[in-house]
Amino acid sequence: MTSRVVVIGAGMGGLTAAIRLRKAGFDVVVMEARSEPGGLASGVQYDEFSFDAGPYILLDHPGLEWALEKVDLQLENAISLQRIQNVYEVEWPTGGCVRFYSDIEKTAAGFDSRWPGSGRKYCEFVGKVEEIYRSLWPMLLQVPNKRALFRTGAWRNTPFLMRSLGSILASADLPGLIREAVAIWTHVAGQTTDEAPSPLAFVPTLIHSVGAYYPRGGIREIPKVLARAAVAAGVSFQYSTKVTQIHSEYGTVKGVETSGGEFIDAAAVLSNSAALNTYLHLLKGAPRDDLKKLPLQSPGVCAYLAVKGDPGDFYLRFRLDENNKRCRLLLKPATLNSSEPNGWWPARLIAPTDYAEMERAGAAGQHQLLESLLHEDWWKDNFSEVRVLGKRTPQLWGMEYSLYANSMNPVMTSRFMRRGRIAHRSPYVRGLYLAGSSTHPGQWVSFCAISGVLAADCIIEDLN
Repeated sequence: MTSRVVVIGAGMGGLTAAIRLRKAGFDVVVMEARSEPGGLASGVQYDEFSFDAGPYILLDHPGLEWALEKVDLQLENAISLQRIQNVYEVEWPTGGCVRFYSDIEKTAAGFDSRWPGSGRKYCEFVGKVEEIYRSLWPMLLQVPNKRALFRTGAWRNTPFLMRSLGSILASADLPGLIREAVAIWTHVAGQTTDEAPSPLAFVPTLIHSVGAYYPRGGIREIPKVLARAAVAAGVSFQYSTKVTQIHSEYGTVKGVETSGGEFIDAAAVLSNSAALNTYLHLLKGAPRDDLKKLPLQSPGVCAYLAVKGDPGDFYLRFRLDENNKRCRLLLKPATLNSSEPNGWWPARLIAPTDYAEMERAGAAGQHQLLESLLHEDWWKDNFSEVRVLGKRTPQLWGMEYSLYANSMNPVMTSRFMRRGRIAHRSPYVRGLYLAGSSTHPGQWVSFCAISGVLAADCIIEDLN
């Protein structure tokens, strides 16, 4: 019997899984549809500027450190990280603005200057949530199971996990604008605070405690490091090779078929393609009705810019409308750099969008939304010149990155999180495993790396 494991997709989860499996003695082949590794964590070049291509904008230090240690890499030697001091600001057309610094006291002081007493309430809220986060942290580093829930004592936080983010924020007794600013990440995912899961309340805790980080050179540096480590470990890569079907027989995986008609046999297949794409397109005969009902997250529209002028103090600048329903984001890595390239700075302008709305709009409607975003004035106020270098709509994202139905992943609603996300071990076919954001309760790039390690460990346990 072959000891080969086929990994579909060289995204973050696929890369960490491939290295972990190879170091455990398996013959590992990574099949990647694109010509380079990284998936949505890869980069793109426009003129003299290099950008992060995808939606990842932050990472947490502990999660990435843990994942790299599991593939015998030391974070401090592999990737140079810088902690973001001025993390993000949220503003409204009415003139309101809420700012978040890595320093919690500085953040609270800013709140107090407008809403006296709110700084203390915010610090109390962050402190309470941090205790819960510390208790639940071990659960992020293992395949979910009930025994671990009781062994770690995490079961005590079940009432917290059953609540929505809206409920958690309401109990904090904070001013409305602060609540909406804390919950900005739900807007990025295209959901309301009543739909969003309670662990999204961990974001301010992470910012103020372990910190929000950005690699020097961009998020795109992480998959580059992992791909080099994978090659050095003996992992085989086949780029520009798209898997079109996962073959099984009598409920057991046999291998994969590529678009070129080649069949590759395997003892196990680990899919780092989208979980829904795996089940609904690649695997024949898997139950579909429940999966088809999951709400999807759109990658939104994005413009890659070169701007001249003052980049400002904050890495992320969010804009919400008067009804707190429409979100815009200007991402400025220049705020983290000390040098200025000929007076021009790279930036990304992003509009998260509702998935169903974008599908109804079609290619023309998506392009129209992007053009209207570029014509908005709020993001240009500090820039003397702007050059639009590139554009992406959900349809273009889908085509270039082979996204399932032009989506990134299922939206992490509270209901979806409570049901357990999508399992690393397939309940439908023996020998099929999954990694990626759909399998992990967090969607930062570091969490995707963790998911690859966990999926690989399932294979090692089952095949040894």
